[in-house]
Amino acid sequence: MQRIFAEDTPWHVEWMDRISEQVEAVVQGDPARCIFTCFIPPQTVADAPGAWRAYYEKWPMMTREALAPELVEVIPSLSRYIPPARIFRKSVYSPWQYGGLGDILRKEHVSTVVITGGETDVCVLATVLGAIDDGFHVILVEDALCSGRDATHDAALKLLSGRFSTQLQVCDTETLLRSLPLL
Repeated sequence: MQRIFAEDTPWHVEWMDRISEQVEAVVQGDPARCIFTCFIPPQTVADAPGAWRAYYEKWPMMTREALAPELVEVIPSLSRYIPPARIFRKSVYSPWQYGGLGDILRKEHVSTVVITGGETDVCVLATVLGAIDDGFHVILVEDALCSGRDATHDAALKLLSGRFSTQLQVCDTETLLRSLPLL
């Protein structure tokens, strides 16, 4: 839920606006337990490692040297919850690969992660699979997820809910909020 995807950029996710109210409702449920994972592009194309370099050769306008610095931040309607909500910055799709997110959550005795935001078929998918690999139970809030493409959003949800049904559950915002004291 970053400005880089919400605003007029080549990475704009058209229907992010449609889920922001639901995401905010989830955050309001307990802001102190919320962590926003933010995708941070490299400073320059040359700073991108391996296959990421070819990716940013296609998207040089999306490096930090080309972007306004505020575009990598959380959208204003959600940033007002920081703190107590926190930000976890990542340079790849998954927040589990670098930076110790799993260790942070285990130290806080977290066993279940609730995932909202975008994009369902990119960062959300990587986040879900990494969380499952790391031993966390996952709750996907279906009406608080978005993608730039409806077909791949639907396919990702079908894959995740079908193949990982013992490690993951899908619900809507209202159902989640009714159960928050139990989580």
